[in-house]
This record gives sequence, structure tokens and C-alpha cells, in this order.
Amino acid sequence: MQTTTLNYKLIKKVRDERFDEEYIHQYHLLIHLGTRDFQICVIDPDDNRVLLLEDFVLPNLTSHEELLYLLDQLFDSHALLKAGFWKKIKISLKSQKFVQVPQALFAEESMADYLKFNAHVDPLKEDFLCTTNPATQAVTVFAVNKDLKNWLDGLYPNKQPVFTHQSAALIEGTLKASLSRNDNPLYIYVDRFKLHILSCRDGKLIYYNQFAIKEFSDYVKYIMLVMKSLNMDQQTSQVILWGYIGKNSPHYHELYKYISNVIFGNRPENLTFNYSFDEIQDHHFFDLYSIHLME
Repeated sequence: MQTTTLNYKLIKKVRDERFDEEYIHQYHLLIHLGTRDFQICVIDPDDNRVLLLEDFVLPNLTSHEELLYLLDQLFDSHALLKAGFWKKIKISLKSQKFVQVPQALFAEESMADYLKFNAHVDPLKEDFLCTTNPATQAVTVFAVNKDLKNWLDGLYPNKQPVFTHQSAALIEGTLKASLSRNDNPLYIYVDRFKLHILSCRDGKLIYYNQFAIKEFSDYVKYIMLVMKSLNMDQQTSQVILWGYIGKNSPHYHELYKYISNVIFGNRPENLTFNYSFDEIQDHHFFDLYSIHLME
């Protein structure tokens, strides 16, 4: 393995002037980990103020060994990530190995069986975890590589991290955002190489799915398919857009050709931001912010 060629890149960092390393025992650390990117967010829970955000892009990794090597480098060189005395640590994983199970039907000993409906799992190499979505009365079951789980647990022996899944955070954040609306729009989160689509009605989740994206036309194809299945009209139905797409980007203008009534989503109302975050567009990092809702 040519580990010497693996390099991560910090592409965005915003720090609130109020952030103080002397007080991290009062802060919550949010970690969001995918196979191609990695984000952290620090929040003061006393007033739900976002104090720090960092976004890293990872190289095209080919194995869990490469991912662990790279993360070890990143954490070693980072001034904060190995600190063990955060008030709370929440780690969200991006993966396709997950399934939503109604809370009334959930049995912890059956997690591997639930996952087998959606993905190939290997009990020898993977741990099976779950996180509860109180708003949907559902449990998100997901798999994580044992080596990665053990490595993350080993970093914080005095503060057991709370593990959750990107889908669970997005569902919780979207449901909370939907409560302030009187209509039933389609909610879209554009991730790097992934598309998430959600629908909520009367405070309940109607639809959620994620789609792997190879080219931009895939975004349009999947959005149109879901709109049709939900009996939504591409010209009149409201679409709320979050994620990695710029307001003046060619991709947004291309999307607008097919879906007329699309607007950008806002930041979560449960969080506060000072002026230093003005450089980040409001619809970015919605999944990262939503991790704060998970317990």
C-alpha cells in the first residue's frame, strides 16, 4: 500500500472568535465521516452556538486500511481532535449499509438480519449499531468496519462517543425544518457523489432514500422519478435544496431547467451562528449541523 501518496486537504475552516480551547470540556464535538470527505463541528450547547467548522476532502481511497492510515495522520496533526475531555462526542458515518426499522418492531439482536435486506454484511469485519429517530419513531440500523469503530473508541476512552448515521441526522433535521412550513415540499440534499431525497407531511416522514451519483444527469433523473412516484408536479411542487451546490453554479441552473419551483434551504433554526459564518452559504453542511439533534 503506497500510503505516502495519500493526502487529505482542508478546504474550509470557519472559527468563531468566542471559541476557546480552555473550555472544550463544555463543548460538543461533531464528527462526520465519509469515504471521500470528513467534517468536524464544535458547538456550545449552552446556547447552541456553532464555534468551529472544518471540511476536509480525502483522496480516492481503495481500502479501510488506507482510510485508517489517513485518519490517523489527520487526527495526529490536528490541534483538537485527540482531546479527550469534550462534554459530548457525536460521530456520524456516511455509508450505504443502513436500514430504517419501525421502533415498535425493532429487536437489537436482529440488527444483522435487518441489514441483510439492503446490503451485504460481514459480522466478522463489521459491527452493527443503531440510533433512534424520536421524531419518526424509527431506528436506523447501520454497519461500521470493526477496525474503524475500535480506532474511534480508542481515541476517546474517557468519553464514549455517540455513533449515528448520516441518514438519521438528515431525517431528524429535515423533519424539524418541515414543522415551520404549511406545505409539503420535496427536500433534497446534494452530497459529494450522493443524492438524498426526503418527503415529510404533518411532522411525519413519508419518503427517504439515497442514490449514488456518477454524473450530473443522475441528479435530475432520480429527482424526477421520486417526484413522479409521490405525485408531485415538476413545475409547481416546491423543492427545498441543501448541500454541495452553489447558488450560481452551472449545476444549479441546469437543475432549474427541469424543476421550476426550487429554492435553497436554510440553516437549522435550533443553532446560532455569528458573522464569521457568513462566508458559508446557508444551505451548506445541513447534514453536519443536524448531527447535533441526535442523542
